[in-house]
Amino acid sequence: MLVKVDRQVLQHHDLRMNHSPRPGRHAPQKGALKMRIAIGGISHETSTFEKTPTTVADFAAGFGLFRGAEMLERFRGANICTGGFIEGARRHGFELVPLLWGFAYPSGLITRADYATLKDEFLERLKCEQAAQGGVDGVLLDLHGAMVVDGIDDADGDFIASVREAVGLDCPIVVTFDLHGNHSLKRVEAATAIVGFDTYPHVDMAERGGEAADLMVATLNGTIQPVMAFRNVPLFWSAPCQITDHPPMNEVIEFVHALEKRPGILSVTVATGFPWADVPNMGVSVIVVADGNQSLAANTAEELANWIWERRERWHREPLDVSEALRQGEAQGRFPIILADHADNTGGGAPGDSTEILHTFLERRLRDAVVLYIVDPDVADRAHAVGPGGVLDIDVGGKSDPIQGPPARMHAVVRAVSDGDFTYDGPMYAGLTGNMGRSAWLQQQGVHVVVVTAHEQPLGPAFARTLGLDCESMRYIAVKSAVHFRSGFERFAGSIFNVDARAIHTHDFKALPYRQRRQPMFPVD
Repeated sequence: MLVKVDRQVLQHHDLRMNHSPRPGRHAPQKGALKMRIAIGGISHETSTFEKTPTTVADFAAGFGLFRGAEMLERFRGANICTGGFIEGARRHGFELVPLLWGFAYPSGLITRADYATLKDEFLERLKCEQAAQGGVDGVLLDLHGAMVVDGIDDADGDFIASVREAVGLDCPIVVTFDLHGNHSLKRVEAATAIVGFDTYPHVDMAERGGEAADLMVATLNGTIQPVMAFRNVPLFWSAPCQITDHPPMNEVIEFVHALEKRPGILSVTVATGFPWADVPNMGVSVIVVADGNQSLAANTAEELANWIWERRERWHREPLDVSEALRQGEAQGRFPIILADHADNTGGGAPGDSTEILHTFLERRLRDAVVLYIVDPDVADRAHAVGPGGVLDIDVGGKSDPIQGPPARMHAVVRAVSDGDFTYDGPMYAGLTGNMGRSAWLQQQGVHVVVVTAHEQPLGPAFARTLGLDCESMRYIAVKSAVHFRSGFERFAGSIFNVDARAIHTHDFKALPYRQRRQPMFPVD
């Protein structure tokens, strides 16, 4: 049975600190309505500076394409938003109508025809369910917020608007978004409510999915009337300043939670943006969901946007080069020193084959140093051909774009090979399996490198462990990641430095070749 929202719960939320679950934030009392809620979504973080297009095949090869009941089998208990939708249905007793879910690893523009194929299938499934007995009472969408299609700058907005056209004005649509969305007024106008992640690394995805389910139930029961306000903040937010467990980002989340405790405020989202999507709506934004009071939503959004802007120096940090990071780390003497190669973060769509750090490790003849990962399918194939114990004289990395640096010549022993299967050991994506494609562990004296085929960042040492590589025994670890690696590596890190090595996704934002940016942005302008 469904439940009604307790007004006191809506007015006095608990803070969302320390990633703790918040059961009952919109906890309704038992009701009599029986609801059918459609779930699904097409999710992609698109780098317009990456030349490789994204196709339906990339969705199938990423986390996969799942349809109907197989969505429930795959994501029940998983720490993603759809997992939260499923848990929300269990708690509230509504019927789930799973449609289509797809996630491609971050990469280049989605081709127009492939996007149309996925969207059309989603909409066709939705229309069939609408025509079925019982229809559809609401739609929960699991999206990213930085999806770009060839010819459609705001693909997330286009997707939500298409769903709205299909279900009509009276059907609630509640959307979950990643922290790194480039949001637009179009999305806010098409959706009933929007809920964004609170954490980076993103360890609260299922929790946010559960929150979206709570809002859906309360909306359908008529106990709340969500209205939204949107504000843009014209600044670039440095990745090292977005870590929600540490200053300064924890200050932002504390303020967000304080706003959410105010009477009439249902949800508050801060999006730090995705600057490697050259689209007109790129940048930081805030979205406030209020209960039936548009002025309250607008005033609260304005207050939060102004608060962020007034502290804009807090959210920016000048990029650090590789040599200086190593100097600082060795001076501190806390090992392992972890270098976050954020300019080649495959988790943001970068190619994953930049070589500056690998060159540096080899030239300095470091011992117990490892690079995770270099995307180089050709090297992985060669390693499989010679097998463990074989020796390769081979060029590693540096093949996707001259910006990524020249290949690193290695005389390496193949320590292990893999077809790429592994299980995420959390907290990010806990309960899910992954595949890095054909992969290998290479070693040249004291320098180790894992070469892979899939464009996925190392969220932790789980995959390396399947090869027999013990990351905790290393003194130097380079990861093709910006922040998510902390979810698995921070517990044993000695010191951590985000570095801006030569690569396509530089955090020197003035160096990025924007063509569509519509407004001056701090600190570039």
